[in-house]
Amino acid sequence: MLRHILTAGLIFALLSATVASVGALWGQFPVDEKPPSVTFSPFDSQTEQQWLLTLSSRQSALWERMDKRLQVNADDHEASLLKGLLYFQMAQLDAALHELKTLTLRAPKFQLAHLILGDLLLARFDQLDQIGSTPLITTLDSTDTERIEQLRKEAKARLHGYLALIDQSKIPRALISLSDSIDYVLVVDKSKNRLYIYENAGTAIPPRLVDDYYIVLGKKEGNKIEKGDLKTPSGVYFVTSYLSDEVLPRKYGTGAFPVNYPNEYDRSLRKTGDGIWLHGTNKDLYSRPPLDSEGCVVLTNDEFSRIGQYVKPGKTPVIISEQVEWISTGQWLDRTIELQAKLEDWRQKWEKADIGGYLDTYSVDFWAKGHDYDSWSRYKRRVLNNKKSQKITLSDLSLLGYPRQSAEGKEIVVANFRQRYKSNNYNGDMSKRLYLIHENGEWRILYEGRQ
Repeated sequence: MLRHILTAGLIFALLSATVASVGALWGQFPVDEKPPSVTFSPFDSQTEQQWLLTLSSRQSALWERMDKRLQVNADDHEASLLKGLLYFQMAQLDAALHELKTLTLRAPKFQLAHLILGDLLLARFDQLDQIGSTPLITTLDSTDTERIEQLRKEAKARLHGYLALIDQSKIPRALISLSDSIDYVLVVDKSKNRLYIYENAGTAIPPRLVDDYYIVLGKKEGNKIEKGDLKTPSGVYFVTSYLSDEVLPRKYGTGAFPVNYPNEYDRSLRKTGDGIWLHGTNKDLYSRPPLDSEGCVVLTNDEFSRIGQYVKPGKTPVIISEQVEWISTGQWLDRTIELQAKLEDWRQKWEKADIGGYLDTYSVDFWAKGHDYDSWSRYKRRVLNNKKSQKITLSDLSLLGYPRQSAEGKEIVVANFRQRYKSNNYNGDMSKRLYLIHENGEWRILYEGRQ
């Protein structure tokens, strides 16, 4: 029977039974007797514990963050879980138990919450070394022990991701400039198993963090290279559509947002595979271990439903990084001005038919559909020789930085915009995408094509 606790229903039943029986004993514990010492901590090291517990400003910031999230959404189960853990860390066992008991009633499929509640109840009677180290749990066979280890990894990933922003007042380097048509950007930090939601705050104002979530990633670490490698890709992607649960197998949960992997840059590197989605969790489960998907970004079903308010298929960017790089507001502004000026320089040289200056804005490694740099140069020289006048306007501009970890350390920026072109012999209107690369101290165009 123990082997079957791998299923969500039976592990819930097992842990609920543990909670009930130990809870009855705990109620009989002498009020004036001190509980035994507890060595279990949700934090990895003494350094991490000292970081949190000896600096009141950080502790206050964590409480404020949890309370704010719960005020906005009373069903923020992760905030409740971590609030219970912090109560326990601060030796407020009664408060921790109350928080976890309430959470397990609200989220009966949240296996991690049930496991930790059982730990906290038994902490009154025994010394605990780590999550899931109760006598009942330690008698399980190897398969069941692996499931408990997965829950420990989930607890660690949730905690580390949640704490990551406590001292963080900077901006993701990837968020350079957002057009009025983009309301939100999704930023994935694979190192933290975290999805950040940033809101477009307007012209010349840095994007604002409005939400963040624990996520599950591919079973294998690193950047996706080929079909079936079980890795989550890193790069700048865009949500292409929405798939409801009515048309999906049960394992995808409440829905899915496919993204455009492989993108133009991926294809240039001959990467293979497809079907990279943001989606929910198997409806029999609540959540999963940090590395458990086939390459997709997975959320709980409740949280997947919540991110629907932020996503606009065809518009919303999804930036996936091995590790998010952070910059100051001043650096963000300088970077934005520099790249917008570069695009304006490209536009002006094209409009003025300055063929030498125009072609100098392109990298020698440039490619487009059916072209490399040499064939593009010949094509543009031929076209511009027939132009008596040109008027080019760019609008709806967004600039997004490519993760350097997935671009061999190079600085690459994706520019999306609306281009209106009018000349003596042609009028056109299109949604265009450029990839710009920083080489030899200059930004140059690496790719050009339709969105």
